[in-house]
Amino acid sequence: MILPVILAGGSGTRLWPLSRALYPKQLISLVDRHTMLQNTILRLDGLEGAGNPVVICNDEYRFMVAEQLRQIDIEADSIILEPVGRNTAPALTVAAIRAMETGDDPVLLILPADHHIQSADQFQNIIKAGHAYAQAGRLITFGIVPEKPETGYGYIKMGDPLPSAGVGQPAVTIAAFVEKPDLATAKQYVASKAYCWNSGMFMFKASQVLNELETFVPDIVAACRNAVKKGKPDLDFFRLDKAAFSGCPSDSIDYAVMERTQSGAMLPMSAGWNDLGSWEALWQVGEKDDQDNVVKGDVVLHDVGDSYLHAEHRLIAAVGLKDHIVVETSDAVMISPRDRVQDVKGLVDQLKTQNREETRTHKRVYRPWGTVDQLVTGQRFQVNRITVKPGGVLSLQKHFNRSEHWIVVRGSALVTKADEQLLLKEDSSTYISAGIAHRLENPGKIPLELIEVQTGGYIGEDDITRLEDIYGRHRDG
Repeated sequence: MILPVILAGGSGTRLWPLSRALYPKQLISLVDRHTMLQNTILRLDGLEGAGNPVVICNDEYRFMVAEQLRQIDIEADSIILEPVGRNTAPALTVAAIRAMETGDDPVLLILPADHHIQSADQFQNIIKAGHAYAQAGRLITFGIVPEKPETGYGYIKMGDPLPSAGVGQPAVTIAAFVEKPDLATAKQYVASKAYCWNSGMFMFKASQVLNELETFVPDIVAACRNAVKKGKPDLDFFRLDKAAFSGCPSDSIDYAVMERTQSGAMLPMSAGWNDLGSWEALWQVGEKDDQDNVVKGDVVLHDVGDSYLHAEHRLIAAVGLKDHIVVETSDAVMISPRDRVQDVKGLVDQLKTQNREETRTHKRVYRPWGTVDQLVTGQRFQVNRITVKPGGVLSLQKHFNRSEHWIVVRGSALVTKADEQLLLKEDSSTYISAGIAHRLENPGKIPLELIEVQTGGYIGEDDITRLEDIYGRHRDG
């Protein structure tokens, strides 16, 4: 059996302002109508022997991950919640421990959730070859045959060819892992045809990688075993113990195992891979117009070429641009020459030092029951648009510093206020004064939309006392 393990915990700061700490690139639709996470799972469709995926993500992404799986009719084997990020070695250790608990010893297929692959057929063919080698005792990493010199990736030097596993192309031994090179070195690597890009995708039997981890990083395995043992189910999730996992050393699977093991091997892959790690990468894979522009959203151009323009909420009108990136969201606009997009990370770091909320979240916030769009904020008031999906139920809660006015503009709302319940239809409203316990539900079959006006001396999101919640939350949302 192949057990796909999807790593969905990264933040993707180089794609700011679209990607944010609480809404990262793997949860965004960047290439087509599906998100990166959804496409990672969908390209496994039809892969012989593949089971339902295990998704590993942080606690703050849990409801978005679950909703995105529901949208594509995928039932996860499990969704494992990391209380803190500890890199790939602990994440894979947890996946292997959990897999072995079932009494099986599946082959783990490790896939980052934020990669783009053009040819699913070629990808699956190489995975089949990887499965055969993994069953024979190899720890497989997948190297990307480079199309050009690239300084943003690590490289793997190919060693000697291995005997064919009888399925697809043969693997090679690993001569060396190499850190991200400068441009001159990258050109030498590509010209030699002896190097592949390090994709961060792996394949190995759960028992074997666990044995290797025990040999090389026993402290990581001990901490992860403790985090799993003390962990607990939480609705559709498995929550690792925070104290135990926080004490786990942070390390990548490359450093922890792959650079030390004698069983490592690499399968070169040519399947149209791109990690979409920058706006330049999105320009490269995007569909271009006659002037080699990639355009998303409401964009009007005059004498613009070789550029990427992405409008989320407003019109972008551009004149005379060449080789530029322009990205607009509801609360930020980012402009950069295409050859400077690697510096976006530094821009985000600068914003973080200023404690700018734009690095953490969008004006739209996702909840397990729907979304909240922040429309207007002023002194002592805030206006939101709240959308509740059919069957969605907000927590029973109260606020001590603000009152709320709700006006239904679409659908129907079942409102609880203290001991009273009322059903609101379109163009009706209610007022909830500070200190009153209240709850909002959508009993209908279409999304409920309402306008919320918050007023009071303090309107921060931390002014909430949650009394009951079907989603098991304490304070957030």
